[in-house]
Amino acid sequence: MTQQDDQQSKGQGNAHGEQQAAQTFVESMGLSAQADGLPRIAGRMWGFFILYGGPVSFADLAAKLQVSRGSISTNARILRDLGFIERVARPGDRQDYYRLADEPYDRLLQGYVERMRKTGAEVERAQRALSPGWENAQKRLAEMREFYHAAADTTEALVDSLRNKRLTAPSHRKT
Repeated sequence: MTQQDDQQSKGQGNAHGEQQAAQTFVESMGLSAQADGLPRIAGRMWGFFILYGGPVSFADLAAKLQVSRGSISTNARILRDLGFIERVARPGDRQDYYRLADEPYDRLLQGYVERMRKTGAEVERAQRALSPGWENAQKRLAEMREFYHAAADTTEALVDSLRNKRLTAPSHRKT
């Protein structure tokens, strides 16, 4: 049972208005992801997991989002590879279940940092492999290298800042 189902069965809140707000959020996350080059379904799943956390089976997720299980499977792999969701097992159940990963934003950004560092290393290899006679290409590669290094360093600093804020927030302090 999802949090939404649980709240509705207990009669908490304005069920219709809250359900509409949740649906609007899920759809807006789909459009946002699509604008960033990800599949719209991945964004809708992202929005669902933000609201409900999980765990949820592929079958339940497909029914809630009104898409095929195959689409759920494909997009779950994308979100899992980004570090946003993780697969969990339920004893005695052979279905795949997914839930929102712990610290999903840190994981998402850390994956970005790793990809930036890897691309930066590829740019450096290309610079070393090309002779100085490739002057214009060398200039563009140098700019590209600096971009990837700066993007990785800045994003890493952001991850550290977010972690520090979370650790010093009152809800995370040990008493």
